[in-house]
Amino acid sequence: MRNLMEFKYAQSGASSNTNEMGMRAMQSRAYEGRNSQYLLLKAPPASGKSRALMFLALDKLHNQGIKKAIVAVPERSIGGSFDTTELSKYGFFCDWDVDNENNLCTPGGETSKTKAFKRFMAGDDKILICTHATLRFAFQEVEDSAFNDCLIAIDEFHHVSADGENVLGDVLRSIMTNSSAHIVAMTGSYFRGDSVPVLTPELEAQFDKVSFNYYEQLNGYNYLKSLGIGYHFYQGKYTEVIHEVLNSEENYGKKTIIHIPNVNSGESTKEKYDEVDAILEVLGEAGKRDPVTGVIPVTRPDGSVIKVADLVEENGRDIIQNYLRNIKHLDDMDVIIALGMAKEGFDWEYCEHALTVGYRSSLTEIIQIIGRCTRDSANKTHAQFTNLIAQPDAENDQVTIAVNNMLKAITCSLLMEQVLAPNFKFKAKKDDDFEPTPPGTMKIGGFKEPSTKRTKDIIESDLADLKAAILQDDKIIAASAGKVDPEVVNKILIPKIIQRKYPDLTEAEVEEVRQQVVVDSAVSTAEVSEQGGKKFVRLADKFINIDELSIDLIDEINPFQKAFEILSKSVTTDVLKLIQESIETTRIQMDFEEAKLLWPKVKQFVHDKGRKPDLNASDFTEKRLAECLIYIKQEKRKRMKA
Repeated sequence: MRNLMEFKYAQSGASSNTNEMGMRAMQSRAYEGRNSQYLLLKAPPASGKSRALMFLALDKLHNQGIKKAIVAVPERSIGGSFDTTELSKYGFFCDWDVDNENNLCTPGGETSKTKAFKRFMAGDDKILICTHATLRFAFQEVEDSAFNDCLIAIDEFHHVSADGENVLGDVLRSIMTNSSAHIVAMTGSYFRGDSVPVLTPELEAQFDKVSFNYYEQLNGYNYLKSLGIGYHFYQGKYTEVIHEVLNSEENYGKKTIIHIPNVNSGESTKEKYDEVDAILEVLGEAGKRDPVTGVIPVTRPDGSVIKVADLVEENGRDIIQNYLRNIKHLDDMDVIIALGMAKEGFDWEYCEHALTVGYRSSLTEIIQIIGRCTRDSANKTHAQFTNLIAQPDAENDQVTIAVNNMLKAITCSLLMEQVLAPNFKFKAKKDDDFEPTPPGTMKIGGFKEPSTKRTKDIIESDLADLKAAILQDDKIIAASAGKVDPEVVNKILIPKIIQRKYPDLTEAEVEEVRQQVVVDSAVSTAEVSEQGGKKFVRLADKFINIDELSIDLIDEINPFQKAFEILSKSVTTDVLKLIQESIETTRIQMDFEEAKLLWPKVKQFVHDKGRKPDLNASDFTEKRLAECLIYIKQEKRKRMKA
């Protein structure tokens, strides 16, 4: 099974090593923003966000006049990340100390979590851990002013939404508007709720942002040096082919989390318990579940016995969850089977392989799942994410859904490639500029640098979000796999998405952001080589001298065309034809802007070939030029009639 994406990292240790206060690189960066009233911390899974929050909260409690710190997590299992922690022995000025009765995420305690919350607010205790749900319910029973001089820390912040039906979003807006509370928001995702923004632009503008990207995190590990992202396409039932992944030479024996599909998805058999049994059978011969730990012993064909956790079965789930929460050694667990659990905030550092069945429509969810296997641990040098996806079948009436899922999975991998790549800075190349180019910077001829604070903020903080919006757009997905003219993608489709996402931008600002997106998407993941003392970057099918890069040259390249290349190498000719036919039936409708851009290419085609482009041509580009010609003729007739 070949990976579609493979990433290598330097093992520099920079993100794992600690400073004199016991802080890792990301935590130190976050601590620099400790005086902000509203702080948004965006960092990958395993970068140490929970401890970063401890440092921030303790400084606010001891040095900034904050009286209470409330930490809200999306589910109880994540609350363990914020338990009492010794920090002073590593150099910090005090410890994080949580009274047992104030950790509302542990089993037992007061039956009414809302009453416990109100008791904490009325007392002298300093730190409370609760779920998002407890915060929502308690908020209804206390005045906004009760949160004055309090710190509200919201973990997994992407659960908040600007959607009017999102209660947590309403809570946050009300606290910000009607109290003096400080807020620290943390997320391991780079995507703000995927389709609905987390905050309104007005509220988001009040937050100071601290970002620590995936590349910084993984490149700075001590042990992990590579990450693979692969797709395994199948037909029929996934339970009949999952052995091809689990028992393959490269995956056999790896510490693995398996996420079975949602029961409402096309990949699901609709019998989730039977699916777990089928997976256990693939692994080996299952014994009886241990009543004390909840662990299922499974004897493998080679005679070894592995430990399996079933998080799909509701009965006894608390027992196995408690066991997983207290894992300390490599041999404590081997395989975890889950449906909606063991994603965000779940800490199993030894995990080497995350196997997900079915397409996940949420990019946030995919990021979280990949994060389960990208923690640094001495037992692994490679982490693997595998997505088992149903490929379209011409006989199946769900063929369009299957095609869409395949295309979305591929474009998701392209987005992950962008997130996992090193960040470059781009500057305009000027004729009178003879200064040496700093490391990590590229100069582009004709490039428009951000000229306003608004465009600078978007480029510095929102680029990943913007790329996510672009790559989730149906027209871009079709264009990526359909070989649409690059200039149509770059000069028409992308600007329209930017305008839709940021309606307040001027035309000039849209162009500045557009150029940044296109250049960054094309260059950041491109292959760079050196020959004869000169550096060359591979764009599309040719190597170009970096000194000769220009925006016009880059605009001639579809930054997402790799989707089609990936598909053509990953599926059979028949399946590829089926995908192309599906794209054709939902192809992008022609409009005047696109026709205007393509018309010179139509004339050039006629000049070069001595004929008009053929509507039935197998080449997508020629076909699109033929459609352009038809569109122009139709428009001409309409105008003559008028």
